[in-house]
Amino acid sequence: MAKKIITFGEIMLRLAPEGYYRFVQADKLGATFGGGEANVAVSLANFGFDAAFVTKLPGHEIGQAAVNSLRRFGVDTSYIVRGGDRVGIYYLEKGASQRPSKVIYDRAGSAISAAVPDDFDWKTIFDGAQWFHFTGITPALNDGVAAICLEACKAAKEAGIKISCDLNYRNKLWSKEKAGQVMGELCKYVDVCIANEEDAADVFGIHAANTDVKAGEVNREGYKDVAKQLADRFGFEKVAITLRESVSANDNNWSGMLYDGTDYFFSKKYMIHIVDRVGGGDSFGGGLIAAILSGYDAQETIEFAVAASCLKHSVEGDYNMVSMDEVKKLAGGDASGRVQR
Repeated sequence: MAKKIITFGEIMLRLAPEGYYRFVQADKLGATFGGGEANVAVSLANFGFDAAFVTKLPGHEIGQAAVNSLRRFGVDTSYIVRGGDRVGIYYLEKGASQRPSKVIYDRAGSAISAAVPDDFDWKTIFDGAQWFHFTGITPALNDGVAAICLEACKAAKEAGIKISCDLNYRNKLWSKEKAGQVMGELCKYVDVCIANEEDAADVFGIHAANTDVKAGEVNREGYKDVAKQLADRFGFEKVAITLRESVSANDNNWSGMLYDGTDYFFSKKYMIHIVDRVGGGDSFGGGLIAAILSGYDAQETIEFAVAASCLKHSVEGDYNMVSMDEVKKLAGGDASGRVQR
């Protein structure tokens, strides 16, 4: 029987100009859906897991379109609560060369941000589940949603379920001080912490030595210290960190590190040419959870997670539409991109 994973958060309507058009140039916008925890659920469903996404969406057709986008990939939507007035929106302008990508949020007053604790029966939701995943984006929406996240974590712990959290700091949603305070409470319940090269510094003031993210320089030794400090502070079983070296908006070096409380494991590094980088971290989280639940050892786990997210950078949209076999092939060393016939 497939292992059951629950993810909880906001799914948004993504509106984006075609190709590399700027917002002010575009006369039409493509519409897709995405959001941190929804992206993880799609990854896991594509890997053959029983993945359920929990949120609140309006009962109207745009809300239904969001539900349908998840169902299309086999995500269980039966715990989605219907109500509220609007689906959150984000606008994405893709960067190119030295021009960075840009995101504009229009998510205030979305259905999930107006959710109340009584909307979700966590005991029922977690029945038969092995894993719960959320990100730092969800409690950032407001104090009410942060309280729901805390309820979910407590219920998951009571049910003996492993909890993963991607710190995912968004400065357009809350301050570093508020993030540190709220995430500090939630992280007491977390078993597996996922972060990128900036999150630990932004949320908890834990900095990697000799690293300049803006210059595209990442120091491995510095991140060993970051992972150990995070694990020591919160008692995490595992800390996984994505290491993105940005050469330009189109070209990045991509790797990752996993700390299991004793040893540090680094993946191979991929030079990636980016088609769409939104959801890159979520695809790493999905790969990490899949590998852990599949019983992979630590080195295999970080290789699988990084390979999964490497492939996501080649896929348009938020969702990572790749299979276990495709990820295994890349993690195993077939990085040529040659045509498969």
